[in-house]
Amino acid sequence: MYTARQAPYSLAPMRSIPSSSCLVLGLTAFLAGFSAHGASQGQLTDEQRTQFLAELKNAHGIADATTVLDQAKYQQSIIDAITRPAEAKPWKDYRPIFLTADRIAKGRAFLETHRAALTQVEADTGVPAAIVVAILGVETNYGSNTGRYRVLDALYTLGFFHEPRATFFRGELAQAFALAKEESLDLSTITGSYAGAMGWGQFIPSSYRAYAVDGDGDGQRDLWNSLPDVFASVANYFKVHKWQAGEPVAIPALRAEDARDFKPDSLEAKFSLAELEHKGYRPAHALGHDVPATLLRLEGNSGPEYWITFNNFHVISRYNRSPLYSMAVFQLAQSIAATDSATLAP
Repeated sequence: MYTARQAPYSLAPMRSIPSSSCLVLGLTAFLAGFSAHGASQGQLTDEQRTQFLAELKNAHGIADATTVLDQAKYQQSIIDAITRPAEAKPWKDYRPIFLTADRIAKGRAFLETHRAALTQVEADTGVPAAIVVAILGVETNYGSNTGRYRVLDALYTLGFFHEPRATFFRGELAQAFALAKEESLDLSTITGSYAGAMGWGQFIPSSYRAYAVDGDGDGQRDLWNSLPDVFASVANYFKVHKWQAGEPVAIPALRAEDARDFKPDSLEAKFSLAELEHKGYRPAHALGHDVPATLLRLEGNSGPEYWITFNNFHVISRYNRSPLYSMAVFQLAQSIAATDSATLAP
C-alpha cells in the first residue's frame, strides 16, 4: 500500500494521516528539521533520539518508548528495496506480475470461500467484493506474504536514513508507536513490508489508525488474523475516499486519427466525456450516461494503450498512487469476478 516511485501525476500521498490530529501534523513539521545525514552507520545522534522521544511524548502521550526505539535496527536491504519499486516498470512489464493465471484462480477460489462475508461488506459499503479481493491479491497474494521486515526496523531505517522521504516515514514511526499503544501490539515483533505496511491489506500505521475497522466485534482491529476485520477495513478505506457504488472504474478508449496528445496532470476525474471526445478520445463502448472522467495512457505490449478512467479509479489510486497499481487491481478484479463490466457489478 505504499509505492516509493514518484508517479507522473501530482497526487496526494497514498496514505493520509488523520486530519483531526493536529498534534500529528505538528510532529511531522517538527521532524522535518531532522537531517538524515546526522546519523552514521545506522545509529541516531543523541539529539535525534532525544528530540524524537520528546515529540512522541508530546504528540501521543507516550513516555516509555526508549526501550523499543533502542531495539530498532538499520537495514540496508530496506533502502535497497525502496529504490527499485515494481511501479517503476512500464505497464507491459508490470501487468504480468499480478495478472497471472495462478493469482486469478486463487482470487476466484478466495471469493467463493468467503462470499457471504464479502457480500455483506459490499452491501454495507458499496465497494465490490471483487475489488476487496483484488487488493488482497495484489498486496499480499491473499495473505500468503504480509512482509518479512520488522515494522520498527523499516520505519526507523526510512525515517532516519532515507532522505527523500525521511520526514514522512518518521511520522509513520511515531504513528506506529501510537498504534501499538492503542491496539496492544508489540512493536518490536510485528512484521510488514519494507515500507512499514502491515497485515493482509498492507496498511501503514497512519492508515491503520484512521481506517481499520473491527469487523468481527471483538474490540480489536486485527489486520493479520481476522478476515472480517481485513475485509471491513479495506472496504472502509475505499468508502471513506468516496467510492461510488455502481459507477464505472475504467473503459478502454478509442483514439481518433486526428486526436491531440493529451496527458492530464492527475488521475482526478474532472473532464466530461464530451470534452474527452473533443480531444479525440471516446469510450470503446457506450456508458449510458455522462460522468466525470479523465484519460490514461499506458505502455502496452503493442504500443500505447488509452483508457478513460473515472472517480473510482482515482479512489483506487488513493490506496497506492501509481496508475499501474490501480489498473492492475481493476483488471484483476474483473478477472476474479469473471466479467468485463467496468462497474464490476455482481
